[in-house]
Amino acid sequence: QKILEKYHDLFTLHWEGVIGNTRAPSQAEWEQLLAKCSAFLFYGMERFMSHVLLNWLVAMNIPKCRLVILLDLVRSQQSYQRITNSDIQKSCLRIALERPTETAMLLSLTGVGSIIATQWYTSLEENAERLETLFENLLSFGKTTGQTVRVLQK
Repeated sequence: QKILEKYHDLFTLHWEGVIGNTRAPSQAEWEQLLAKCSAFLFYGMERFMSHVLLNWLVAMNIPKCRLVILLDLVRSQQSYQRITNSDIQKSCLRIALERPTETAMLLSLTGVGSIIATQWYTSLEENAERLETLFENLLSFGKTTGQTVRVLQK
């Protein structure tokens, strides 16, 4: 929340989404947010693809979305229990499609221009640092996504 407030004035005038941990967005909300956005940020627990329906995502055409930032792969006891219960009902192939590389490929096939994503499990604090670096470089300094990813790699 602090990071969003800090960079609020640098965002475009039209910023919408779901913030908080009181509820998960519905599939319709995910679809609306992705279909209307030019940039999409997911900052949450576990795998992004565990939150959306695969059949729904692969059927989408979202070329307006030029950038997707996935700061996911954070695990807590509660999120681990949720994902474990969810994964029991999925095939091995379906779970494999939720991995970072496969998620990036699926998003690319739907028309997303660039994807910045974590590749391994991390902490909320580390993702907060990444988000701060992303916003500082993309919004304050006006760097390209490639230049910003280089900063993150260092």
